[in-house]
Amino acid sequence: MAEAGGAGAGLQGRLGFWHLVGYGLALIAPTAPLNTLGVVWGKAHGLIALSYLLGGLCMAFTAASYAVMVREVRSAGSLYGFARAALGPFAGFMGGWMILLDYLMIPSLVYVIMAVALGQLMPEVDRAVWIVALLGFTTAVNWFGIRSTSAFNAVSVIAQIAVMMVLVTAGVLFLGPVHAFSPAPVWADPLPWQGVLAGTSVCVLSFLGFDAVSTLAEDTADRSGRTLGRAILAVLALATVFFGLSTWVLGNAMVGRHFASLDAAHYELAGAMLGAWARPGLAWFTALVVGFTNALPMQVGVARVLYAMGRDGQVPTLFARLHARHNTPWVAMLATTALSLVVALAFRDAMDFLATLVNFGALTGFALLHVCVFVRFRRSARRNLWLHVVSPLVGLAVIAVILSGMGAWALLLGCGWLALGLAWWQGAARHAPPPASDLAYSV
Repeated sequence: MAEAGGAGAGLQGRLGFWHLVGYGLALIAPTAPLNTLGVVWGKAHGLIALSYLLGGLCMAFTAASYAVMVREVRSAGSLYGFARAALGPFAGFMGGWMILLDYLMIPSLVYVIMAVALGQLMPEVDRAVWIVALLGFTTAVNWFGIRSTSAFNAVSVIAQIAVMMVLVTAGVLFLGPVHAFSPAPVWADPLPWQGVLAGTSVCVLSFLGFDAVSTLAEDTADRSGRTLGRAILAVLALATVFFGLSTWVLGNAMVGRHFASLDAAHYELAGAMLGAWARPGLAWFTALVVGFTNALPMQVGVARVLYAMGRDGQVPTLFARLHARHNTPWVAMLATTALSLVVALAFRDAMDFLATLVNFGALTGFALLHVCVFVRFRRSARRNLWLHVVSPLVGLAVIAVILSGMGAWALLLGCGWLALGLAWWQGAARHAPPPASDLAYSV
């Protein structure tokens, strides 16, 4: 196997602003609201568009902290690199460890979702077969480098936007322009705040993915971090506007309708607006295009976090090896792919378990990110009251509210992963020598 080693080897900066935006939108997925359309509609008492707009606002504080830190620390390790530079090696390791839980579980969860969707269309094929086949395809695409992945992401994002526009247009034609934009999904008097916040807690999870753009810091042509920060904010802003507008129309189309299953409400709604053919058509699209769009960039992100941790000796240095031709961290990619395969096969009938681990890893990682911003600029002459104090504190409060809504068993599972990380740190990671990358990517 050809590989690039040596002290001078590193990821090549090739990506521009729109590559990064495409990557982030691919990971969030423009069709993300469809998967939770019925659930959020039910929890929010029909105020689905308001819930999505509030969800985007909640995540804006985390996006702001990411935009701040990518200009300070430019590392493929993302949160790992941020925490290491701002808080020290131990916090860096634990930040990387917790975000790995998010990044490792998302591909497994996506493969299971895809397998379930395809199983509905072809029930005679076992889910395990779909998982292996789908994982093999995404690994092959990512093997040939970040440019290959970016091209696939661009096509997938365009296709998803087109599908959402078809559904929104169908909603406008189905209802008429006046009824399609009635205020029902965005306002009620009085507002059922408890229901709206419950819907928002689900919506927030639809925005997860913009953060993984930060893992491409060393793949970005502009090493100042400005382009990366703008891309993170742009991804969240575009997703919020798109989600808000689409759920406004689709939410109105749901008014007065009874759904056999809120989990499958989007399939029923598509069939009602476009005809019987739309239900299986949307299922195929969700299973293949949407699934690949999420799995491909997340496979890239987790490999780069593991690559950065391996380069710094926090995990075996074998994971820091780069392919000489494709400039991909091939050992880290194969290792994380193998783990995703094992997890997906083991829990192919327990999606709730996987989703819980994803959420816990992401939210605890975001909390540490806000602490990094606060500490980094605690005594800095460049301190900005809003960006470096108010925004991180509000972000921490939002995360605390969401975590408080998790069940005790979910918190227990997440704390189990945390305990494993502490054990690894005590046994191996803490003894690693200070890496040159501590200085190479810090301002």
